Amino acid sequence: MFGKRLNLRRLKEMVGREVGLSDWFVVSQERIDAFAACTEDRQWIHIDPERAARSPLGGTVAHGSLLLSLLPYFNFKNEVFSGRVRMAVHYGLDRVRFPHPVRAGSRVRNRAVLKSVVKRGFRKVLVTVENTLEVEGAGKPAMVAEVLALIVL
Repeated sequence: MFGKRLNLRRLKEMVGREVGLSDWFVVSQERIDAFAACTEDRQWIHIDPERAARSPLGGTVAHGSLLLSLLPYFNFKNEVFSGRVRMAVHYGLDRVRFPHPVRAGSRVRNRAVLKSVVKRGFRKVLVTVENTLEVEGAGKPAMVAEVLALIVL
């Protein structure tokens, strides 16, 4: 999708650049309900449309953890993880924030910026990718999270 395999030099040249802008993705009530069932997080703001409609949120909203769990889907389509490395494993998260709710039926997309690349041994690097999950029509992002991944080049 993006060309030949990455190496340390190419990755370092990408630091500070946007490495991915995903397509829009609908966060449906069905997905929210399935996530609630899977995680046993059945708080009414997620799964009770009638009660949530009467709340200040105006309707049901996605779980923050659901939004986080979508990051692998979004990130494995960007320039860093799109098959141009031998392997990438999730290493952790930094600075996770949820500034804006995602109402059921909203469309979101992810904007990824490569923040840092640190060599971690022979053909291994630790990368930090800042992810900003945008909500269509909203002035604030739904989520900002730094994903750390250990990559084998």
